[in-house]
Amino acid sequence: MPAEGLEDMRISNDRGRTRPYAKRTEAAPLGSLISRRTVLIGMGASAASLAACKTPVAREGSTLAFREISLMKTPGEVLPEGYRSRVIIRWGDALFEDVPDFDPATLTPDIAARQFGVNNDFLAFLPLGDDPSRGLLYANHEYPNPHLMWTGLSEHSAAREMTDNQVAVTMASVGGSVVELRKADGAWQPVRDSQYNRRITATTPMRISGPAAGHPRLQTQADPTGTRVLGTLSNCNGGVTPWGTILTCEEGAGEIFGGDWQSAPDHALLKRYYYDDTDNDRWGWTRVAPRFSLENEPNEPNRYEWVVEIDPADPTSTPVKRTALGRFAHEGASTILAPDGRVVVYLGDDWEFEYCYRFVSTHPVRPGGAAANRDLLDEGVLFVAQFEANGQLKWIPLVFGQGPLIPENGFHSQGDVLINTRGAADLVGATPMDSPEGFAPNPVTGTVIIALTSNDDRSDPDPANPRANNRYGHLLELRPPQTVNGRDHAADTFAWEVLALCGDPATPDHATRFHPATSSNGWFTDPDNIGFDPTGRLWICTDGVQPSGHDGLYAMDLEGYGRALPKLFYAPPAGAECCSPTFIDNGATLLLGIQHPGEGAASLDLTPTRWPDFDPTRPPRPSIVAIRQVAGRSVGD
Repeated sequence: MPAEGLEDMRISNDRGRTRPYAKRTEAAPLGSLISRRTVLIGMGASAASLAACKTPVAREGSTLAFREISLMKTPGEVLPEGYRSRVIIRWGDALFEDVPDFDPATLTPDIAARQFGVNNDFLAFLPLGDDPSRGLLYANHEYPNPHLMWTGLSEHSAAREMTDNQVAVTMASVGGSVVELRKADGAWQPVRDSQYNRRITATTPMRISGPAAGHPRLQTQADPTGTRVLGTLSNCNGGVTPWGTILTCEEGAGEIFGGDWQSAPDHALLKRYYYDDTDNDRWGWTRVAPRFSLENEPNEPNRYEWVVEIDPADPTSTPVKRTALGRFAHEGASTILAPDGRVVVYLGDDWEFEYCYRFVSTHPVRPGGAAANRDLLDEGVLFVAQFEANGQLKWIPLVFGQGPLIPENGFHSQGDVLINTRGAADLVGATPMDSPEGFAPNPVTGTVIIALTSNDDRSDPDPANPRANNRYGHLLELRPPQTVNGRDHAADTFAWEVLALCGDPATPDHATRFHPATSSNGWFTDPDNIGFDPTGRLWICTDGVQPSGHDGLYAMDLEGYGRALPKLFYAPPAGAECCSPTFIDNGATLLLGIQHPGEGAASLDLTPTRWPDFDPTRPPRPSIVAIRQVAGRSVGD
């Protein structure tokens, strides 16, 4: 039963499937659907006058000085005039001296596990000591594209067509990479054979910690303790802790597993985690790893979709799945400190009609780095967001025994709450969102931006998701209360507003909300992961079927005249998305992940690009690039 003041509702999607959730009964006033600050930009105009404005106003006032590019699909990259891009590392580049040169035809799992992985997504850069010319690069490797890795495979039947060796190579090519970088002659380069270099794969031994560790639902034949697991999967976005460790996020696992989910003992939980709406055994892993068969190990799925903490400075350390942060399709884990020193982690569940979460640690961060804070993320409270029509956000705790999270509703411990985080959030009145992806605090202002990619199954808009059939996505801005010591990210309530409604401003049916000076190249759809430069400007990577047919990297101010005025900065090679804009060198260098170049082609023979090698005998290779201004100024200025 839902909590008091809520009513039972049902959500349905385009496959005719439904699920219950608890909804507040209050109505949403129309005025709450539009951002107050965003429509009152620079001119003192009313919302009505801006909506009626037909002539774009002058673009001076945006702090972004680069000449906006035109979005185009090409085999290579497109950058603004005066900028250069350089590939730092590619899929298959050796991390160690004893690794042979990249050759997909002769790859083995052992070789792949000592090379830079495939389809890099989240990036992080951590300086090494006080030396500005050394640092550690961490990259997630989300999933394989077998049909773009080898010839002779097709997109939809690769699982059947691959050899067992190729299947094992895909398992060794995902996860994460730690690579030392050194700067020489102004350029960052990987250090082969560095003591820090490391690969994390789908078979790396890991520890399970926190309230769900040891739970019967996490116990398997291979691990009757429920505290040890092999590998991490579907690593999309992530975060960096204040003590210098990586948080890598597992964004779903249903496509990995094979077997009949409906016959599994925990079939109701599997359905709530979209095993009824996901490709089955997509890459054939059950052939070489029987633990991914639901018949063999029905509890194995519950050991994924967590946040994994990795210490990049200690290559001998064991990665840890932190169950206190909940289990769902984790898109990111951005951190910030509350005024009292506790760490706050922002977490989005990247599915239609899923939720936005926040974790607040019990204890403050201690001096002494990773060693002193090794298990800080095991104790704390996970909250879920409820967006109200009055512009207030309430954080609802997901704690066993509180409200509806009781045995009567199937929850017998905090472990139950965390293993079925979605089911718990359904009952407490959380707001179902339009695919929350990027979810990160601005390091300059302390406000928090949420990128919501899209939801074309939405029929009933609400204040935080104000468009039905939301095909284009939107951005929200959250405002924690201000204190004398900065914004309190651990507070129970925030203010919030809509920052932008994505789509083409020239198409009335899109019902967009951007700055009226947005150009025909500047608008975008499907906002995905986001980043901030050192001045607090927002950088947005898109990921979806853009009306233009291509993804890009956009930037906008969040303060002043240029608020919500996006400009297109970068277009990746055909078929690729760009990921995780990361600024280093005090903003003079932008690191960017280029994921799945050529994706969309049915086979390698049909790929529209062979970037970055442009060698007809080699496949396209996901890579990390470093972008700089030729003149040496900060990126964007």
